[in-house]
Amino acid sequence: MSNSTNTSMEVEVSSEQKQAETRRILLEGIIKFLQRGIAAAETHYVYRALRSAFALRKRLQPDVVAELVVAYSSSANSQSVQSCLKSVLEYLQQSPAENTAAGVCEPEVCLFLGLLAMLYLLDNTHLERGVELSNVLISVISTAQRRTLDPISSRVFFYFSRFFEVADRLSDARPALLSALQAATLAGMKETKAMLLTLLLRNYLHYKLYDQAERLTAKSSFPADAPNNLLARYLYYLGYIEAIQLNYSQAQTHLLEATRKAPSNAATAGFQQTVHKIYVIVELLMGNIPERSLFRVPTLKKPLLPYLELAQAVRVGDLNKFQDVVSKYQDRFLKDSVLILIQRLRHNVIKAGIRSISTAYSRISLRDICLKLHLDSEEDAEYIVAKAIRDGVIDATIDHEKGFVQSADVHNVYETSDPQYAFDKRITFCLGMYNDSVKSMRYPGSDHRKELASAIEAIKRERELAQELENDDYDGDSDEDAMDEDL
Repeated sequence: MSNSTNTSMEVEVSSEQKQAETRRILLEGIIKFLQRGIAAAETHYVYRALRSAFALRKRLQPDVVAELVVAYSSSANSQSVQSCLKSVLEYLQQSPAENTAAGVCEPEVCLFLGLLAMLYLLDNTHLERGVELSNVLISVISTAQRRTLDPISSRVFFYFSRFFEVADRLSDARPALLSALQAATLAGMKETKAMLLTLLLRNYLHYKLYDQAERLTAKSSFPADAPNNLLARYLYYLGYIEAIQLNYSQAQTHLLEATRKAPSNAATAGFQQTVHKIYVIVELLMGNIPERSLFRVPTLKKPLLPYLELAQAVRVGDLNKFQDVVSKYQDRFLKDSVLILIQRLRHNVIKAGIRSISTAYSRISLRDICLKLHLDSEEDAEYIVAKAIRDGVIDATIDHEKGFVQSADVHNVYETSDPQYAFDKRITFCLGMYNDSVKSMRYPGSDHRKELASAIEAIKRERELAQELENDDYDGDSDEDAMDEDL
């Protein structure tokens, strides 16, 4: 009985050791792939290494990461890299050691191992140790700025900001992010610059510093060849800022581009929901009613239910229903940070009501308009109708003496310039998509040039040999005669 128990315990221990060994082998393979990208100066190897490492995030163990750190710790490393590796072991609460047989550790490998440690600390809510380790990794980034370091450094800054956000002191990360943005701009690290811009905008919007966020976007340029995930986030923040600044047409454009840049899968469902909430409100503020199919998308149906009721109230022009919806979902709107935009919709509700009244009645008294829109007095109705006429919402005239509104005859829409504006908008969108497609085209690296050069040399040699054969003075018949003589 005891022998069987001991055997089962040994099997259990050996299986855990086997899993740890498997993870170590996988990480070593990822690091070798990373070193291959460093040697070839190609970032797509680095991206593949990062994707493979994040797949092992939930199974990371500090002893496995520490074993890899010790394997690359050597006195031959630079001072910043060696101190960084020691800090990784310290914050993982592992004993420091050196490997005399190890070679020089590249800064990319050092940051990669530090990034694995950051993921472990974040998942286990060791926030203070994570912040201190992030500062050590940022110091390594400042000493070694090169092309293959760009993808890893952008993720280091992301998790650096994430530690502060989880600890609810996001403002403390702002000075470091601003100085890093300046350094990344001067060093030409495009992905790091794009990441820092999105992190700073998120930082400003978290504290409702809209003016500072607008100045940041005005004085900085987003890299044109940044990854789509960063571009989608940047466009969302830009659209939100434009909506707060009353630039609804620009906000609509940016939010629409953000939804198209982000992939439509389960992993980005939260981002799609957040963007569409702002997009629906911007559409309503512009006087448009979103399509009903938008609210029927499976991933958007439940989160957009309050916004569907809001759109229905605006479409009908019922002010009482609109106020009931706002009071019913006020906590939800506060959580989504859209209540300030929804409060501006009251005028749009009144305009929608006036537009429907003008379409239904060719002539209606101000008293009836006051009753239908639930206004306080006829003077308020007269003022609102006059403003709607001036803004071009309706085409009508007011008879102040008799107290009624006379709607003009409905004209053919194709006699106006509306179709021209619609076609211009579609053409602009198609041209923008074509330009983005051309910019995002990827070309092969420089490895094929060596093969091409050798092929060109082989063709030259063949041509020279053919030319020499043509210039040769021998005769084929004499060769045949000599063979006949030998026979």
